[in-house]
Amino acid sequence: MNNTPEQLQASGILSGVINAIIFLVTLALVISFFRKDGQWNAARGRRIFRNFTSQSNALCAVASLLVCISLVATGDIPQWVWILKYLGTVTVTVTMITVFLLAALRGDSLKQLLKEADYFMHLFTPVLALASFCGPERRGMTFGVAMLGLIPVILYGTLYMSMILFAPEGKKWEDRYGLNVHWKWPVSCSVMVAGTFVVCVGLWLIQNA
Repeated sequence: MNNTPEQLQASGILSGVINAIIFLVTLALVISFFRKDGQWNAARGRRIFRNFTSQSNALCAVASLLVCISLVATGDIPQWVWILKYLGTVTVTVTMITVFLLAALRGDSLKQLLKEADYFMHLFTPVLALASFCGPERRGMTFGVAMLGLIPVILYGTLYMSMILFAPEGKKWEDRYGLNVHWKWPVSCSVMVAGTFVVCVGLWLIQNA
């Protein structure tokens, strides 16, 4: 069924509002990462940006900004911007699922898991991204495009494990996700890629429903 002009306009407005919220909330959080005790702290910001949570939310925020700009400028979302929003949606969804699964395995409380900035990056932004991408931005997707969602996770996983295993002393990253416990990183990485594949297939099915 073809949407009427009024429906398309309403979808554009809803998408614009949601994406504007995603961008503004994430921008405020990113700025806060680079500040401590009222002072600019670049080292703190860089350290926080080692985390997939920060990088995935930043990617989603950039995509959301481009969605807003496109809607204001042309009233539509170009395919390349839409694909970038898809990548951002996949990554924040993987962030949300991973954090909740790790919390369940470790016995962490939801109150601890969703405190302060973590609430927005682990739950608020992912839910909004999913709502907009699977709602007003739904337009159909090929399986090949769906598989592009694996790229950010594979790239980050490669960087993360390289910095844990092969970086020189003093520059190594802490294995804060525990992916290399007992040198089981091949299993951990395989599970992450498989989980991301499931997310990509799920979004592909929703887009073509």
